[in-house]
Order: sequence, then structure tokens, then C-alpha cells
Amino acid sequence: MADNEAPAERDPRVYFAAERTFLAWIRTGLALMGFGFVVARFGLFLRELSMRQLQPSQMSSMASSHTTGPSLWLGTALVIVGVIVNVSAALTHIHQVKALATGTWVAGKPSKTAVAVALLLAAAGVGLAIYLVWVR
Repeated sequence: MADNEAPAERDPRVYFAAERTFLAWIRTGLALMGFGFVVARFGLFLRELSMRQLQPSQMSSMASSHTTGPSLWLGTALVIVGVIVNVSAALTHIHQVKALATGTWVAGKPSKTAVAVALLLAAAGVGLAIYLVWVR
């Protein structure tokens, strides 16, 4: 360590980096929640669009079926994943700042949250691709 460098637990750049990472996770969680809301409401939009194309005699039978397809459930799941990402980001940030303050932080450790979110979104993407091919 050079003479002008402070130890990691005293260097504010380390805390600022942790803060930027935390804010990036918050942004990711908010994006997931926003995208989930859009997906959930897209089924409603499709239902309204199909209602406009029906004849007035067909509308009464279709008005009783309030199906939005899987978009409601997929959108709700994305909102829940976004909430979990934000809560996990807050807990991880608190743990990381405590580890930095005590000098017990270990560099090079993979983020469990990042890996879990990446695998979950990959599985959701595969499921969505299968659904899109299946529905056509």
C-alpha cells in the first residue's frame, strides 16, 4: 500500500463504490417492477382491443369472461421479483458496509443476488419464448 492510500475501511471511494452498486440494484428492482406492471396491464389492453373488434351481439358473452391470459400472473411475478431484488439489495448493502467498516470484507466474492436474479430472469425468458412459440 502506498503512503498516501488509506486502508479500505477508511477510504471513502470504497463506500461510494458500494453506494453506486446499491443504487444500481435499486434501479434494477424498480425496472423489474415497472416492466411487471406493463406486462400485467398488456393483457388488459389486448382484451379491450379484442372487444372493439367484436360485434355488439358477441360483446355480452365476452364481457363476462375477464381473462387476461398469463400476462397478469407474469407481470405480478415480475413485480414480486423486483420487490425481492430491492429488499435483498438493501440487506446486502447493509452487510457490505458493516464488513467494510470492520475490515472483514473479502474481495472477489460473487454476488449471490446477481446470480439468482440472472438465473431467474433467464428461466423467465425461456418460459416466455416457449409461450410465444406455443401461442403463435
